[in-house]
Amino acid sequence: MATIGDIFGVLKSRTRRDILRLLMKREMHLSGIARELGISVPQASKHCSLLEEKGLVERRVFGRTSVFRARPERIYELLDFFAEEVSVEVEEGTNVLDALKQVANVKVERVGARGFVVSIDGEDGYYVYEVNGRLPEVPMHEFRLKEDVTVELKKVVNVPKKRMRIRVRKAKKPG
Repeated sequence: MATIGDIFGVLKSRTRRDILRLLMKREMHLSGIARELGISVPQASKHCSLLEEKGLVERRVFGRTSVFRARPERIYELLDFFAEEVSVEVEEGTNVLDALKQVANVKVERVGARGFVVSIDGEDGYYVYEVNGRLPEVPMHEFRLKEDVTVELKKVVNVPKKRMRIRVRKAKKPG
């Protein structure tokens, strides 16, 4: 398994980041990657092999043809490395929000009858939570703890999915 340093090292290359960006949108044939980026097929092959070696892309082979696709879950796994881990002990029946407040400075904003965590330890954003890897169907303040669990708080990160550069033509004046 590649280390975090290995993966960040392979992503130092702008070409490999561009390949990964392309493959996040759709699967692509090696020659299509090369054509899209204006590089040779051997160059594209070398870069894709490095990305594959680190687990960031996977290859499907059809005869002598290779099709690549990104493995975004691998990138998300990398980010898990940076998560802070803490332990807390609470009484049975305590809700997740109250447990969180024991280990972090939490800011909640109310929207109608629901409360949303909008800041943890001064880091503003919107947060969702999972209990033992599953998204509960109730807000944090309603989820009552009955047994030992692992709760993960996930910040909803504003990662661009699509970037548009829009040029506006000036309207021609009549006359």
